[in-house]
Amino acid sequence: MIPQTTTLRVARPTDNLAQITEMYINGLGFTLLGTFADHNGFDGAIIGHEAHNYHLEFTHHIGTTVGKAPTQDNLLVFYLPDHKVWAECCQRMEHAGFIAVPSYNIYWDEVGKTFEDVDGYRVVLQNRQWTL
Repeated sequence: MIPQTTTLRVARPTDNLAQITEMYINGLGFTLLGTFADHNGFDGAIIGHEAHNYHLEFTHHIGTTVGKAPTQDNLLVFYLPDHKVWAECCQRMEHAGFIAVPSYNIYWDEVGKTFEDVDGYRVVLQNRQWTL
């Protein structure tokens, strides 16, 4: 079993490292936790909140093109139960350059909003409490 103190990192490649990093920092209110350049041919940025046990890593393999997201159902989902906080976060996403889109799975549109980044990957802000 993985201990509760484990940190989760979600990593994905991008052709737009600087733009994606800024979008997620500004849209989700993340902090730039670290960067690296030409590490075995990769540049990268790690973003998140210092107090949370998860963060995102975006990488660019120098000389490689990765293209857009493979499907419209590649999602990061954040549950925000407070309506005021949720609405503020939705506004921040749009100001950061995310595009509000209809969700591929209409479930996410019932009490949430789906946003697409410049690479075609999607973030869902759900206006509810997550429960088992």
